[in-house]
Amino acid sequence: MSDPTLARNLAIVAVVLGAFAVVLGGVALFLAARRQQAVIAAYDGRNSARLRAELGDLRAGLSQALRHVAVVRYAGLGSREAPTSWSVALLDDAGDGVVLTTINDTEGGRSYAKNVRRGNGDVHLSPEEFEAVGYAMGAIVRS
Repeated sequence: MSDPTLARNLAIVAVVLGAFAVVLGGVALFLAARRQQAVIAAYDGRNSARLRAELGDLRAGLSQALRHVAVVRYAGLGSREAPTSWSVALLDDAGDGVVLTTINDTEGGRSYAKNVRRGNGDVHLSPEEFEAVGYAMGAIVRS
């Protein structure tokens, strides 16, 4: 064989071997990906029930968190001054929680804490406290 023919044949063999190597590499990557998918599927199957249970526990706990909050500011005890008094309602999803109130005037201030069950105070709520509860529960929409 002459040198050009030998070089051409070697080039063809090199191209064929290179193509074969690319195909083998692709097959190896495909098989590795399938193995990883099988591992992930098995892992997910074993843990999905546990994760669902944990998510349910988190949702139940979150429903009892004091996450509904509203503040109402007002002038205390019929004062015509700027609103220096306030009531804040801190409630969970069921409307249970607490209302904290501070009434300030020129002679001083007083603070109150009242329990709330299902949106109602365990003792009488002032109109401002009841308004704060309504805002926190979404029963009153601010304009």
